Amino acid sequence: MPDLDYAAWFATMPSPYIVVTADLVIVEANQAYLETTGRTREDLVGRRLFDAFPESEGTAGSMRKVLESLERVLESGKPDSMILHYDIPVAGRPGEFEERWWSPVFTPILGADGKVEHIFIRSDDVTEFVRSSALSHQMPSVELSDRIALEAELYDRARELHDLNEELRQANLRDRQVAVTLQEAMLLTPDLAKHSDVAVRYRPAIESFNVCGDWYDLVDLTGDRFSVGVGDVVGHGLEAAAVMGMLRSVLNAAIRALERPAHALEVLTLYARSMEGALNTTAVEALVDPSSGLIIYSNSGHPPPVLVHPDRGCDLLNQHVDPPLGARPQHVPCSQAGHPYAPGDTLVLYTDGLIERRDEGIDMGLDRLCEVLTHHCEQSPEDMADAVLDELGVAEGGRDDISLIVVRL
Repeated sequence: MPDLDYAAWFATMPSPYIVVTADLVIVEANQAYLETTGRTREDLVGRRLFDAFPESEGTAGSMRKVLESLERVLESGKPDSMILHYDIPVAGRPGEFEERWWSPVFTPILGADGKVEHIFIRSDDVTEFVRSSALSHQMPSVELSDRIALEAELYDRARELHDLNEELRQANLRDRQVAVTLQEAMLLTPDLAKHSDVAVRYRPAIESFNVCGDWYDLVDLTGDRFSVGVGDVVGHGLEAAAVMGMLRSVLNAAIRALERPAHALEVLTLYARSMEGALNTTAVEALVDPSSGLIIYSNSGHPPPVLVHPDRGCDLLNQHVDPPLGARPQHVPCSQAGHPYAPGDTLVLYTDGLIERRDEGIDMGLDRLCEVLTHHCEQSPEDMADAVLDELGVAEGGRDDISLIVVRL
């Protein structure tokens, strides 16, 4: 994903936001906040929060609650929210104030040490809601004692909503962990234990609570030959993961029986046509044959494997690429190509989550991958895999699932 202009994003957010330090000094305010409060940046930035918004008659209790909420955030490192009554100056009428009710949400921003460095404050104007609530209770006006009671009720409701949201978030995290554990179980590769010169990585998407349908595999064949493959099922969630598990098993069995990547992918294509959710899956299978010094590969719509040489040369194995599984109206045999390799070369297969970024062509992602691979070509496959994920900015995951297999030949 390309770098975002977070300053521009913050400035144009429609909701009012400010950012304060752990010492409660205002360091930034967006345009919506300035317009809502009738303040200027000079009124706010660089000032302590309670100097910029001092207590006034009737607001002492509310400001005390703000401080208590901020202290909870600083101590726990978790968000907090409340309902606040605070009047603001009337534009163009000095000395006059307008009654306002706010629903601030305090979100901590943690530093590398895990401590709160800044607090992101969103303040939504809920004045109309409070007034309509007062009218619904047939109150001709909101007196101070009634305000306190109403504030307490709204605050309790806000806390209940916050607690419910936290419970839902934790439940989603548990469901995601179950899904990830299931997918990791389906990615077990028994033959991998015999190859100390092969590294594999799987990273689930971080922008979704669902896993996707990426896979990798390694299969030992007759003699000293072996095959490696990766694939990507269209869709997200447990359904895509289940389809992935079945397609991976079929391809594993097909390459063992046929020992030709093109024939194995033909079998997989025929199987995909009979299975809901399997069409348009992409996959690439590569057979490494030390006796001939060739990598024999077949590709169904997948990003090309990369062969990296010790002299920092880099080849894309893209001589033949067929459409994704089942994309053609009628079944057509898969193509196959051979590419020579030498001992010490490194073969890298991956899924598109490793290289694809928003608003960026696929060629740019491939160039960036090749640059990283050639820079680290002398490292071990394990270190090379870690370096690729780190330097491509997906060490902790990306927008899409990522499967990666690095083979030292």
